[in-house]
Amino acid sequence: MSLKIMTEPKSVFSEYKKGNEYKASIGKKGIFEQSKINERFYVGDQWYGANCGNDRPLIRRNIIKRIADYKLSAITAAPIAVNYSAEGVPDNSGLQEQVEEYRNDIKAGEDFIEGTDDAEISVITGFLSDYFKTTAERVKFDSKKEQALRNAYISGTGICYTFWDGDINTGLYADLQKTTPIKGDIDFEVIDVENVCFGDPNCDNVQKQPYIIISQRVDVNEVRREAKRNRISAEDIENIKPDGGDSYEMNAGTRGEQEPTDSKRVTVLTKFYKEWNNEGTGYKVMCVKCCEKSYVRKPWDTGLTLYPIAKMCWQNRRSSAYGDSEITYQISNQIAINRASSSALWGLMKSGMPMTVVNGDTIQDPITNNPGEVIKVFGTAEDVAGAIRHISPPAFGNQYINMLNDLANNTLSDNGANDAALGNIRPDNAAAIIQSREASLQPMQLYQNAFYSFIEDIARIWADFWLHLYGDRRLRIEDKDGVYYVPFHPSRYENLMLTARIDVGSSPVWSLPSTISVLDSLFSAQIIDKVQYLERMPDGIIPDKTGLLREARERLAAITPPPPSDDADDITPVEQVPGAEIPPEAQEIPMEVMDV
Repeated sequence: MSLKIMTEPKSVFSEYKKGNEYKASIGKKGIFEQSKINERFYVGDQWYGANCGNDRPLIRRNIIKRIADYKLSAITAAPIAVNYSAEGVPDNSGLQEQVEEYRNDIKAGEDFIEGTDDAEISVITGFLSDYFKTTAERVKFDSKKEQALRNAYISGTGICYTFWDGDINTGLYADLQKTTPIKGDIDFEVIDVENVCFGDPNCDNVQKQPYIIISQRVDVNEVRREAKRNRISAEDIENIKPDGGDSYEMNAGTRGEQEPTDSKRVTVLTKFYKEWNNEGTGYKVMCVKCCEKSYVRKPWDTGLTLYPIAKMCWQNRRSSAYGDSEITYQISNQIAINRASSSALWGLMKSGMPMTVVNGDTIQDPITNNPGEVIKVFGTAEDVAGAIRHISPPAFGNQYINMLNDLANNTLSDNGANDAALGNIRPDNAAAIIQSREASLQPMQLYQNAFYSFIEDIARIWADFWLHLYGDRRLRIEDKDGVYYVPFHPSRYENLMLTARIDVGSSPVWSLPSTISVLDSLFSAQIIDKVQYLERMPDGIIPDKTGLLREARERLAAITPPPPSDDADDITPVEQVPGAEIPPEAQEIPMEVMDV
């Protein structure tokens, strides 16, 4: 099939529909339907479609969300930092001294010298590591990576998409007169797996895919404006019309099944693919954007070397690009727990308020449940005894309650959310609790490794954008020395092979109580003073911590004598001190020696 056919709108939509058909065939219900079910059970809508009526209470004991929140928080608990390095560049003590000197010169406003050496590469990779934090703050990376992780847990696959937004104002200028503003920067968003189709669904490696298609529902007027900016013909622009029928049913979630009645949206497909040279030794990452009947932007060279898409699977399945969610296999337990809990409550209500049988032949007046009510009964004593009676329900066995609790507890513990992990044990021994919790977190290491690899993929994609799309500009860096801008000439480094490494800090789990306990012990042993104690106390524990620190420092300064001055002119001669006498032996020391 020729390249032209592969990039025509009809051909792209045909590939998109085939990809959706494959995803709909995965598992018993397919990715689209199963993801909707999993999301409902995660948020607590667990009686959806049961048609149980409103006569009985429907209990929701959401075990699934308890497990999910524990695992997601355990994965994201430790702070992480991205550090870039270049392959082939040494890192030794001799080079580090030169790097530090070079870095200080750049901070002072100097530019890089002609020629690229190892020290310059080390300096620029260090600046890129700092610039990652600047970009992450701008695109709200922390919240979006957590959203992608939650998507991975619910639907099995979390996907992040980095793209170039040419409308972003950077606040920088290409000239000293500030007449030519620099516009354009990377942007970042989370995409549901329902809106991504991989060209080879049996390949787990994103970068080895023959093509990747992203679908989006966009307002038709916005799409037309974009097509006009991309110089699409007026006739093709007129073909961009709102989709009719149920074309949007591939959206994620139950609430994505419906759109406002006056919605004027159209499905837009963005296809990334690789265009190889004739020898098959190199390629360009190409992209085309289209609707079903018209181009939005004709094929263009992105300038990148990587697909701008990163993927994380919660549970990898062999020979599959799509992951699996553990919620799918927890639903049967959750349904059993909800049913048992509802039945237990209904049985208890029947025991407390049993059904009443009334003999209509002997009681003519209406009966209510008002306390102390007087009921007229006509007839003999036997008639009175049989006029009203309660039907006692069967005895409610303790085994039923024990079974219900065992089912809930076993579901939690089998999924790693035991009492130690959830903090449901008495804190009698902090060391034992921490040790028990650390042991329970060991199985989470596999998911943490997958998450860190996911972040590394994103970091490499961002570096690809910086090296190939940024052009000459100054990077905003913020560190312990403040905020400053460093020159960046990506053409000098575009042939580098940059790698990204995730440095994981210590998890803050249990750090608050343990930190306070250690500080109390150090203060009681008089190893630290009040100021040191307050400075190291975690924020939010002591009200007006700043005020207490200021008062403690003032009191400490009032009782501490000033240090002796090093200035020789301020030293008072011994002979000028009242009552002081010069020892005879000191008087015999020659002046030359005293001067020395």
